[in-house]
Amino acid sequence: MEFVIKIAQFLSSLSLLIVLHELGHFIPAKLFKTRVEKFYLFFDVKFSLFKKKIGDTVYGIGWLPLGGYVKISGMIDESMDKEQMALPPQPWEFRSKPAWQRLIIMVGGVTVNFLLAYVIYIGMAFGYGESDIATSSIKDGYWIANPLLEDFGLQTGDDIIAINDKPIENYSDIKAYFLETKTMTIERNGATMVLDFPDDFLGQLSDSGDRSFVELRMPFMVGSVDPSSLNTEVDLQPRDVFLAFGDKAVPYYDEVSETLNAMKGQSIAAEILRDGQTLTRELRVDDNGKIGVYPGGSYQEFAALGYFDIVQKNYGFVESIGVGGRLFAEKMGSYWGQLKLIFSPSTGAYKGVGGFKAIYDIFPDSWSWSTFWSITAFLSIMLGVLNLLPIPVLDGGHVMFLIFEMVSGRKPSDKFMEYAQTVGFFILIALVLFANGNDIFKAITG
Repeated sequence: MEFVIKIAQFLSSLSLLIVLHELGHFIPAKLFKTRVEKFYLFFDVKFSLFKKKIGDTVYGIGWLPLGGYVKISGMIDESMDKEQMALPPQPWEFRSKPAWQRLIIMVGGVTVNFLLAYVIYIGMAFGYGESDIATSSIKDGYWIANPLLEDFGLQTGDDIIAINDKPIENYSDIKAYFLETKTMTIERNGATMVLDFPDDFLGQLSDSGDRSFVELRMPFMVGSVDPSSLNTEVDLQPRDVFLAFGDKAVPYYDEVSETLNAMKGQSIAAEILRDGQTLTRELRVDDNGKIGVYPGGSYQEFAALGYFDIVQKNYGFVESIGVGGRLFAEKMGSYWGQLKLIFSPSTGAYKGVGGFKAIYDIFPDSWSWSTFWSITAFLSIMLGVLNLLPIPVLDGGHVMFLIFEMVSGRKPSDKFMEYAQTVGFFILIALVLFANGNDIFKAITG
């Protein structure tokens, strides 16, 4: 069932983005009386799952979910329709239109992507507001679960004050700035210190295979009990909170493993909190230092217990327009920053590049509309930015040649465009293979 929910979110988001992107090309093409021969969701290699011709355009759904396309008459694109290009130009063809019209047609897709992201952020600000965790309310620092981060000097219990001199006021700030970390200012036992991160920090993080970052310290709240555990008959209920094992207090989940490892094979008294009352339960710890209880709980439940404060801001519609613009600008800047790191070999960030599997993994295994729209908005920005890259076959490549034509007054020859399109196609295929190859490599190596 989890797979069904994840794949439904993945395909729904991808389909929406593809259709709207291609619609961004389709609408101005029609406005400028340019013939559009095909409008496809997914690629129809050899055959289509569905197709119907309406007017001059065949609308269809292909079987290969790697993208989509519109085929515009008289345009040298991935279809490489040389026979059409060998015929005399027709007034309805792309190549017969003024350069400024062709430019508008080509930027239409990315324009829709950016507008879609902006509209989604406005809707989310209005519908959900903004929710975050104030770092000032976090009492005992953060949980550092990744050994690599410990190698860089971080320890569980550290309080993060700033990343690259940017103050950390909310927990989301850590995730926003983390990938670009060069220096981190922390407070440990009342003393402030600055940690330097290596240039290839992201490359080392990718090689480590550990995707944990800086985590919140939370209590061990009961989610469920393993039916095969030694404690199936013990009166434990969901949302019970463990306070101590034996005489050892465990206010945080990150302390549980070490505590129980010291009690292997023993029967212990566990102190739990249930509905404001402190109770004692007798538990057995197996020879692996486990009690067979899975953790659970939500941020809201932990906040109610006083572990941190959740700050909720709600906005009216007019306010949401400004908030949506701010969120759009922040996410756009963040993604450009990530691309800069990826194209800088010294950072090793390219090792973390993922393909369709990586995108699929972003979606949660339970349906959440707020999460779905948040991910879709960011993917829309990604699609828009990537399509602006000056690679022939992408929109950015076509725009690059059109700007050259408008500035120089000289139009590149059809033969040159064919060669450029071929080169761009191989570059794009290489990038797709690299990204998805990274996914496969990570799956194999775990």
